[in-house]
Amino acid sequence: MKRKERGLSTLLAKSFLLFALTLAVAAGGVYWLWSACIDRIYSITDWDQLLADSRLEQGDYDALRAYLGSSDSFAVLTPDGDLLWSSDESLGALTQGELACVSDYSSGSHVEAYPIQDGDSEARYRVTRYTEDGGSEEMELDGDLRVVSGGLGDGRERYTRREYAILAGLWPARASLSRFSFTGADGESRVLLMSTAFPDEQTTYAAYQASWRVWLLLLPVSVLAGAFFAGRIRRAIRLPLDRLHDAMLAQVEGRSVRVGNCTDVRELKRIGETFDMLSDRLAESERERERLDRDRQRMIADISHDIKTPVTVIAGYADALAAGKIPPEDQPRCLEAIRSRTQALTGLVNAFHEYAKVEHPAFTLHAERTDLCEFLRVYLAGKYGEIDLAGFTLEVSIPETPLFCALDPFQFTRVLDNLLSNSLRYNRLGTLLAVSLRGDGKTAVLTVADNGSGIPPKQMKTIFEPFVVGSDARSGGGSGLGLSITRRIVAMHGGTIALSAHPALGCGTEFVLTLPLL
Repeated sequence: MKRKERGLSTLLAKSFLLFALTLAVAAGGVYWLWSACIDRIYSITDWDQLLADSRLEQGDYDALRAYLGSSDSFAVLTPDGDLLWSSDESLGALTQGELACVSDYSSGSHVEAYPIQDGDSEARYRVTRYTEDGGSEEMELDGDLRVVSGGLGDGRERYTRREYAILAGLWPARASLSRFSFTGADGESRVLLMSTAFPDEQTTYAAYQASWRVWLLLLPVSVLAGAFFAGRIRRAIRLPLDRLHDAMLAQVEGRSVRVGNCTDVRELKRIGETFDMLSDRLAESERERERLDRDRQRMIADISHDIKTPVTVIAGYADALAAGKIPPEDQPRCLEAIRSRTQALTGLVNAFHEYAKVEHPAFTLHAERTDLCEFLRVYLAGKYGEIDLAGFTLEVSIPETPLFCALDPFQFTRVLDNLLSNSLRYNRLGTLLAVSLRGDGKTAVLTVADNGSGIPPKQMKTIFEPFVVGSDARSGGGSGLGLSITRRIVAMHGGTIALSAHPALGCGTEFVLTLPLL
């Protein structure tokens, strides 16, 4: 089954989201466990629920104990402060003045009281009441708790020690008081006195211990989750990277190894595919280099043979003439042999020069708009005498309609010379030489064919390569560079040249040349 591709960014995003989700679930579980531990250690009274319970008005105060936290308590008083019911003995009866010092739960106000000291002056106290709307009332008391300045709006001039303790949240011990007025089922007014305890040091320490121990559980969960998702990403990335690394080392060692489809991560898969393409190109380049080395060696051997033979003949005749071994009547023949071999060497050197010139990157054409039909007529008219003298028959088919191409007259003449010279050099007398031209859409198609001996099949694929001749013997006088030069010139004209595997004349050789029309 084909694996579904995924992007690296998608993989990282999914892994991150899964990791975050895992941590969120783990944190939620730890928080639930922590809350349960804290509730067991320090439970807090939900006074709003208690106040909303109808059993408060009915006087079923014992049933309301279920709402109380572990250290909280409440009492029911008359408006005059007389105690009617209490959940804790510490909450005794309060005077009206003491009851007035208790914050009103329904108003949302609260009181802060604390001593102040200015240098060596006697002790004083400051009391501030904050209202629900953001306002405040403030007063100062002296060491005897007499009002020095300000007030809480009750017109009082002095407070008792217990009244101040209630204001400061010091009575009962480690608790704060608040009151709530309600009407009982009997229609009598009542005051609910609520005591909310502050946690002691032991309780606070127990809650602290429970907190860090429980939250410490999140650490191994985070580590395990991180390790899992890191391993997941590592498996998705490490394997293809290791394969790529091994393949690179193999390339360095001269071995060709393909990475293949080893991952479903899109970016890494593309890197692997690109590496395989590069590996194939390198292998192909290596094969091409080896072929070029073989061709170079063959080329050097061919050049050496082509040069050595006439040089040996020239040297032999020159030595014989210098030594006076050639009779006077034979000397003209020897000089003619030296001259013909010198011309062969000159032709070979010129062929080398032309090949090097057309293969040079700086070589350019001087093309001009030319009617290929008229150009071909003029060229063949000039070649007719040479063809007839060689004992060949020429057939020409050129359309009357002009076919304009961008031609370099000099270089394209060389192309035609090379094609015709091959037929004249390697075929017997009486061979039919056929030249035809036609337009084919946007191209001109030129065919040069003969019904001669043809080219050996084993040479047909390499006929356009340098130093390849159209005969098994190299005594024909060719350099093997003519067709290579021809292909280069035709390519620079934007055209193509090919050797037909099925000549129109039934046998022999057929070259098909195409040029773009203007």
